[in-house]
Amino acid sequence: MKRRQFAMVLAGGGACLSGQAVWASFLSEGDAAAGIRAALERGAIAAVGLLGRPDGFLGNAQVRIPLPGFLNQAAKFMKMTGQGRKVDELVTGMNRAAEAAVPAARALLVTAAKDISVDDALKIVRGSQTSVTDYFARKTRAPLAERFLPIVKHQTERLSLAARYNALGGKAASMGLMKPEEANVQQYVTAKALDGLFLMIGQEEKKIRADPVGTGSALLRKVFGA
Repeated sequence: MKRRQFAMVLAGGGACLSGQAVWASFLSEGDAAAGIRAALERGAIAAVGLLGRPDGFLGNAQVRIPLPGFLNQAAKFMKMTGQGRKVDELVTGMNRAAEAAVPAARALLVTAAKDISVDDALKIVRGSQTSVTDYFARKTRAPLAERFLPIVKHQTERLSLAARYNALGGKAASMGLMKPEEANVQQYVTAKALDGLFLMIGQEEKKIRADPVGTGSALLRKVFGA
């Protein structure tokens, strides 16, 4: 596809000389693909850096992992009976497990960014404010879960209430009081860690789209500077 044809696609096929059409006329398929790869990699590295450190989850209200509904109610009763320290230890340990797991995502995310096809890149350029992140989630969530789960298991096995969480969660799920995916602490933390990771990647993407000049990258400015 030539640059002029690509410009018409991005502009919705219209003949008017809109700002987007003028911008797109200078954007080649190669630039689009390279720009999306750069945005993917930048967003992934930034998100991993934010979350994969002490208090990356625990100290961030946006991604902090709480006990799920039913167990949160049980925890309130435990605190009333003087077991608040154990509850706090469990919540802290859950978030520490997520913080320990997230760095394992970096290599896979960077590889996914480099492997994006031109066709996928063009779709992403024309997509929503989080289309880069949505692409990442589709391509990497399942393999990332496989990487995260052993790390989360290792971290949570040391928690005194982890086994009790799973026992109560299993009973609650069988009674319809909890979602099955929340009944196991390791699986729950893994899923919430991934939710937090993609949330942060999405925020980084929105920043790039809102202020491509501020990234300091001529390529990102060219691709997202409509």
